[in-house]
Amino acid sequence: MSVETDAELAVAKETGGHGAAGWWKQPKAVWAVALAAMVSFMGIGLVDPILPAITEELHATPTEASLLFTSYLFVTAIAMFFTSWVSGRLGARNTLLLGLALVVVFALASGLAPSVPWIIGFRAVWGLGNALFLSTALATIIGEARSADGAIILYEAALGVGMAVGPLVGGVLGSISWRAPFIGTAVLMAIAFIAIVSMLKSGAVQKRHVSPLAAFRALRKPALLSFGVIAFFYNMGFFVILAWTPFPLGFGAMGIGLTFFGWGLALAITSVFGAPALTKRFKRTSVLAAGLIALLVLLVLCAVFVASAPALIVLMVLSGLVLGIMNTVLTESSMESTDLPRPVASSAYSGIRFLGGAIAPPLASSLAKSFGFEGAPYLYGAAGVLVAVVLIFVLRGPVSAANRTEEVSELEAAEALIGDAA
Repeated sequence: MSVETDAELAVAKETGGHGAAGWWKQPKAVWAVALAAMVSFMGIGLVDPILPAITEELHATPTEASLLFTSYLFVTAIAMFFTSWVSGRLGARNTLLLGLALVVVFALASGLAPSVPWIIGFRAVWGLGNALFLSTALATIIGEARSADGAIILYEAALGVGMAVGPLVGGVLGSISWRAPFIGTAVLMAIAFIAIVSMLKSGAVQKRHVSPLAAFRALRKPALLSFGVIAFFYNMGFFVILAWTPFPLGFGAMGIGLTFFGWGLALAITSVFGAPALTKRFKRTSVLAAGLIALLVLLVLCAVFVASAPALIVLMVLSGLVLGIMNTVLTESSMESTDLPRPVASSAYSGIRFLGGAIAPPLASSLAKSFGFEGAPYLYGAAGVLVAVVLIFVLRGPVSAANRTEEVSELEAAEALIGDAA
């Protein structure tokens, strides 16, 4: 059970226990980090519209092109386990800036690369920078924000908007050249670097002693480990949608970009508005179970209607609505169900989460080639989500900690209000 800070209790007094109600009312430093996070998430989705172009122009197979996701996500996942140790030694601000600097350099290098193996290698180091930045960004936003729930909503909103705008930018720039999206990302991240330098004070989040093994030890917490494993299998479905769909759609860069813009916009809307509305009325675990079942059904339908581009577009947008809710509620649940320091919990959860995403793209592409069926990757994603559905019921003891956290927060807020009235 997490301990509420004075700031969180103050927000609870003002909002009747729902600190997320004023999620947009944050200090400038929080907005600077959130905007930089949005640009960082753009880097994930901008590759989608140019995958077919890279495959064609650089004479690569879809499986080789999918490794652009895998090298990035695998290094991101492994590095995530150590980001709390790095940020403890360097301080949050310096870690954020180091991560951004690596992204700027290796996004630019990806845009200038001569072949797919070079891009895969550069994307791997880009993933290291992404890990340093994103894990520290979540902890920094929560630490500097006026409420933990509101901070998580803001972070997931940044994810959603980044996922929406990334493919659109990738489509617009990709219509010029497959190199342009990478170079454009380097420019945007350089702007984010300047924003962090100017708006986040050097002492905003203090240095602390953190063991290099802290994130691994954190997984001794049954609730955190449970949510991490569920997110591992959930992310298989998430990244099958993201990494494979550009191929069966059969569109050019702009068409793929517009499709994923709709998907990301749906994701952003439900991250900010759908998830809080549902968790006010239902238990977090109930929302997660329903969301996983809905995603499972949508992935199976994608496999069935893979040959119909209009049907696939509709299913894509519907999946975005579900994924937005799932991302926010999973992150809230993992962060709020333990009393661990935020950077440590974020490192452990994010590391497991991204490993699931790293495995999915090349395996999905290989299945499509082996079976000669473009719907096979969606069935693989559905199988991963099915495992997550089973786990959320099997592990109902540990994951119920997320529900107890909500109940305790509301009780503390009510007691604070009674105390004021007295």
